[in-house]
Amino acid sequence: MSAYPEPLVPPGGTAPVPRRIRAMLDDRVVLDTTDAIYLWEFPPYPQYYVPVADVAAGVLTDTGETKEFTHGVARVHSAGSGRAWVYDDGVAKDRVRFQWDALDSWFEEDEEVFVHPRNPYARVDAVKSTRRIQVAADDQVLAESSAAVIVFETGLPPRYYFPRTAVNFEHLTPSDTVTACPYKGRTSAYWSAPSVPDVAWSYDFPTAPLLPIANHVAFFNENVDITIDGVPQDRPITPFSNPAQRPTDGNVNTR
Repeated sequence: MSAYPEPLVPPGGTAPVPRRIRAMLDDRVVLDTTDAIYLWEFPPYPQYYVPVADVAAGVLTDTGETKEFTHGVARVHSAGSGRAWVYDDGVAKDRVRFQWDALDSWFEEDEEVFVHPRNPYARVDAVKSTRRIQVAADDQVLAESSAAVIVFETGLPPRYYFPRTAVNFEHLTPSDTVTACPYKGRTSAYWSAPSVPDVAWSYDFPTAPLLPIANHVAFFNENVDITIDGVPQDRPITPFSNPAQRPTDGNVNTR
């Protein structure tokens, strides 16, 4: 049994999107639909699949290529600054899935959404904790505190966010990496440990619901040794375990 709630929907699962979805390219709306579906390609979160009929003319250009996915074969199109995949049959028949960053911005109703759709079956909570939490790697303590903020996100292991004064930055090297999250926002900084690239990150300006993590530093549990109240924790195995193969969609990594 996992130590945290598993994703509820397996890859290939679908659900209706009850929200109006729009996307913009070059300052104009090029996609406007109330008939999108969620399709889970990756367990923690879904993607929008929208009717081709709700995409503005001229946005999609067929490349003549095809690509096979577990949920069907798609015709590959260029779109904006990236790619899009159009399905002629199967669960996504007559729908298109855009590479997120192919278009400039996405909206649910009138609220902008970043990186990928928010999972309708997920919660993301930032909870203050007085448990003594320590993070170590390469036999060096990277952080230790009794004032961490724990982020509980459905389908992912808890993430422990430490006050900067509790982090031993002498063991970390700044990185130029930037990632983003639809629940938390865009990262402000990343750091690497000697044996693990991009092992830690911080949000200076997170979204309002996640404000408790502002200016705190978190680490990939998958790549470090964590002890809570003196009890060593198992390293979880997730799609983020390999630093060189963390999931991405478009030009910005997702976490």
